[in-house]
Amino acid sequence: MILAPVVSLGQSSPATVPPAATPGKFVDVTAAKGVNLTAVASHTSHKYLLETMGSGVAVFDYDNDGRLDLFFVNGAPLDDPMQKGVVPQKRTPKDWNRLYHQRKDGTFEDVTEKAGLKGVGYDMGVAVGDYDNDGYEDLYVTGYGGNHLYHNNGNGTFTDVTERSGTGGDHTAGQAWYTSAAWVDLDNDGLLDLVVLRYVKWDFEDVWCGEHREGYRAYCHPDLFPPITPIVYHNNGDGTFTDVTAKVGMAIPGKGLGIAIADYDKDGKIDIAVANDSMPEFLFHNKGDGTFEETGFTAEIAVDGDGRTYAGMGIAFQDFNNDGWPDLAITNLANQKYALYRNNGDGSFTYDTYATSLASMTLLHSGWGIFFLDYDNDGYKDLLVTQGHDLDTVELNYPEVHYKEPMLLAKNLGNGTFVDVSANSGDAFKQRWVGRGMAVGDFDNDGLLDAVVTTNGGPAYLLHNETPTPNHWLSLLLVGHKSNRDAIGAEIKLTTAHGSQYWTVSTAGSYLSSNDKRAHFGLGTDTTARSIEIVWPSGIHQTLTNVAGDRIVRVDEPNSSETTTRK
Repeated sequence: MILAPVVSLGQSSPATVPPAATPGKFVDVTAAKGVNLTAVASHTSHKYLLETMGSGVAVFDYDNDGRLDLFFVNGAPLDDPMQKGVVPQKRTPKDWNRLYHQRKDGTFEDVTEKAGLKGVGYDMGVAVGDYDNDGYEDLYVTGYGGNHLYHNNGNGTFTDVTERSGTGGDHTAGQAWYTSAAWVDLDNDGLLDLVVLRYVKWDFEDVWCGEHREGYRAYCHPDLFPPITPIVYHNNGDGTFTDVTAKVGMAIPGKGLGIAIADYDKDGKIDIAVANDSMPEFLFHNKGDGTFEETGFTAEIAVDGDGRTYAGMGIAFQDFNNDGWPDLAITNLANQKYALYRNNGDGSFTYDTYATSLASMTLLHSGWGIFFLDYDNDGYKDLLVTQGHDLDTVELNYPEVHYKEPMLLAKNLGNGTFVDVSANSGDAFKQRWVGRGMAVGDFDNDGLLDAVVTTNGGPAYLLHNETPTPNHWLSLLLVGHKSNRDAIGAEIKLTTAHGSQYWTVSTAGSYLSSNDKRAHFGLGTDTTARSIEIVWPSGIHQTLTNVAGDRIVRVDEPNSSETTTRK
């Protein structure tokens, strides 16, 4: 049910320090809302690495009815053993990817078959973006063996345009393991381009890892497999794409699992961060001439505070401390501590995992999907993380580390530190899952951000945010005209009587997943945003003043820079 009106503005705040670490309240409404999906991971006795990586989920409004819908990515059956060089295929309906349409009453209906989104192979990731600017969100699905681009026809159906578009990827055996992807306009021509990560060079080989005794065989460490470059597709504007990976300077081998975007040095050009597994993390700086430079080490985000690499998996790239500079958070495995890099504003970052108290709360945990969200609308971005180890045998050797784990909700105290409020934030945080993908959005438009989570070989969960709070909020739906229609890459500064906060418009981030493109702000005790400053990807500057809160506001990109007063 839509509880808040969407108000169009046409074309044309937080308290300084929260008084207490107020916990959240997230309720598992999966069954009540009609969502019923169990992810296919196809665990085998051979412990193929593919089995443990999980799959993603997207939240997006595919039919423009104002209600968020859900798209779940799913795996495919694996033989035990698999023949080398064989690409697994979906065989029965339980293997299908799933599209759930949200009805007016807030429940969901499975419309997968009608929409034409069953899928083909062992899929993993999803990215949402309107690549042809027709006003309907399209889907890009990644996986092992190749990828698929689904064009939204605007009538509830999708067409697989992979072959014509040229976005299927390299199908060569050992070269075709794709993970997260991001839609982003790399050259500001008004068309979304596509950056697709690959994990490692891998095939179904019978490699034994772990102890050579019954029950102790384990999934192999990624160090055993060579890194591989991402693929960058330039949008030609005619429904086709061109591989420009080498041309733009991103042909650097990595082990990419998570991708996020932001303008980290505020030079007006969008940059790209990549979470790599067990090797240095990447930060691609946009040079503004159509090329990128990898600056992970010079920006000081490549390794942790001790100079060590870690198992980078999920990623979030937003400004958590409201200083105007986007910060980075990257999840990893137990005994590594989630990495939080505070942006210094001079092109470099500081490893703030210890200073923010994230070290103590994440040392023995393994994180995947991650998102900066203001769950109680106090104006400070908190952290929500899905957790679970990748080794189902990890407790045999490390009893203090667990394969199944509850989620983490870390409250931002507004003073540069976080506190773990998970235990008091609802029964959902007491359940142990093998968490993997996660997407965040306001499913019922009530002003509180919700989450949907996938687990490896287990159920999906829809978590409804019912946190009691007197705070106010404002959500912005940006519509580009000269810029890409989704306004991906737009930078927003919202100011209330108590200060400013910032957001980069994007659907990318987390792990293998795609988030709601709407920008959500908690206003604290303020009921009005004094000003909203938007820098569109086109370079147009727009300022809105005196915008009332507690609603969803559509903002159209103007023809030129302007300042307007809207109520």
